[in-house]
Amino acid sequence: MSVEQEQTERTIRCLVAKVGLDGHDRGAHVIARALRDAGFEVIYSGLHRAPDEVVQAAVQEDVDVVGISILSGAHNTLVPKILDGLKEYDAFDDRLILVGGIVPDDDQDELRDLGVDEIFGPGASMEEMIDYIHENAPER
Repeated sequence: MSVEQEQTERTIRCLVAKVGLDGHDRGAHVIARALRDAGFEVIYSGLHRAPDEVVQAAVQEDVDVVGISILSGAHNTLVPKILDGLKEYDAFDDRLILVGGIVPDDDQDELRDLGVDEIFGPGASMEEMIDYIHENAPER
C-alpha cells in the first residue's frame, strides 16, 4: 500500500465494550491495546455497562466495529439487547459485531443467526482478530 493510500484510508473505529456484571476486563484491555497498535481507533466502554449504554456509545462514537467482551455467561441475554438497540437506531447493518469471551459452541450459531458476525473465544490470536476486522469492517 502506498503512503497516499494509507493517508486517504479512513481509520477503522472500534468500540470494546464490557457489558453486564462481568468484572474481568484484563482481556478487554489487552485487545484494546492490540487494536490500537494495529492502527485502529479504539473506544473502551469501561466495566459494567448496560446494553443501552453500549448502544449509545456505538451510535455517538460512530464506530465501525462493536466488540462485546463477555465472560459472565450472560451472552444470550445481553448480546441480543445490544443488537436490538443498534437496530432501533438504524445502526446495525453498517457495523461489524464481534463477541469475545466464553461462549459455548451450542450458543454460537444462535448469536450468529441474530447478527453477530464473529465470535472469538479463549485462545483466539490477536492477529486473527485484527485480520478479521481489516477484511470485514464495513466501508462507510
